[in-house]
Amino acid sequence: MIQLFFLKFKESTISILTIALLLTCAGLIILKSINSGLESNYYQQSFYKQLLFLIPAFFAFLVAFFIPRHTIHRYIYGVYGCMIILILIPFLGDQIASTYRWIDIGLPFGFQPSEFAKWIVVIALARYLSDHNLEMNHFTASLLPIIIVLIPAGIVLNQPDLGSAIIIMIPVLPMLYWIGARPFHLFLIVAPLISILTAFHWLSFAIWAFIMMFVIFKAKPNLIFSVSTFFGNIFLGLLSPVLWGLLKGYQQKRILTLFNPEIDPLGAAYQIIQSKTAIGAGGLFGKGWGQGTQTHLKFLPVQESDFIISVVGEEFGFIAIIILLILFSYFILRTIRLAFIIDDRFSSLVLVGLSTIITAHVFVNFAMTVGMIPVKGLPLPFVSYGGSFLLSSYIMTAIIMNVSIDPKDY
Repeated sequence: MIQLFFLKFKESTISILTIALLLTCAGLIILKSINSGLESNYYQQSFYKQLLFLIPAFFAFLVAFFIPRHTIHRYIYGVYGCMIILILIPFLGDQIASTYRWIDIGLPFGFQPSEFAKWIVVIALARYLSDHNLEMNHFTASLLPIIIVLIPAGIVLNQPDLGSAIIIMIPVLPMLYWIGARPFHLFLIVAPLISILTAFHWLSFAIWAFIMMFVIFKAKPNLIFSVSTFFGNIFLGLLSPVLWGLLKGYQQKRILTLFNPEIDPLGAAYQIIQSKTAIGAGGLFGKGWGQGTQTHLKFLPVQESDFIISVVGEEFGFIAIIILLILFSYFILRTIRLAFIIDDRFSSLVLVGLSTIITAHVFVNFAMTVGMIPVKGLPLPFVSYGGSFLLSSYIMTAIIMNVSIDPKDY
């Protein structure tokens, strides 16, 4: 049995794990800098807690790596059902930080089940898409996969956790495309969201309406479907003021301050302004480890997790940010390449979905720190502080390495 384990590890993509470990080490160096000079006990510092989180993360990695692929495939629907129950449990307890995201496990830190929902949904979706010979020329074939994604995403959205809900939903598009869904059908899935977002400015909405007409004309569906699709999206756009009113006050402020930070520089825009200041102050090579004024004077909020890239920029400079981007790019592109060469539909779909999750996290985290998108509570994989997400990141790494091995090799 031990010989089989070593053989499987030898045949796996070790470079994926190497990149994960390098990113984790970088995260620990940054967290140690953030905690330097603190007078609190070591068990209250994010650096030492992250070290502690690595123990279950490595254990979970080994378990996920050595579980046979057919076992993952067989039991994923049951795991999916348990996950639905887990993300509902926080609603039964008290709010933590004004949300229902965490389960109190009696320790100084909580358990966030939505982090695990991201990859569980991908694997469940991969099994459904690989087990059924779907006629992807018909839009109705995409409905059940969308429902599989929308159920947990809807629950997480009501916690509320918009960032995680978006991450749960995103992989369905590339996974459907991977098995042959028509681009027009994928367009139909994202069109309602674009209609709502563009409706706040008349020119952008007019341009979007023209694009919709062009795409529908090129796709040549039947007349009734064409008319209902076009005017249905126009109607959704006209409902945007109503949907805007459904957003929480802090969510509205984050969107408004994205375009005009000056309207609330000490409130909703404070994080973005301080983040840009920190990155700009670091220049090309940074101020040096432990020398960041925005960081150590506590001007930069949530610096251990959501805005950890701002600390990197201030203390290690733009060069360090580029190095991190290169490491993440290799991790993502290597995973996508494995999806192309693996001779197993289920495995390739899992790889596509997991690479999408990592890509979305990296893009959102980097983009929000420079003010490209509204602030979302999405950490940077392997680098940001957080036990649940670190555990989830190493499980995803193990699954990537697991399913990328040819079953004939072990």
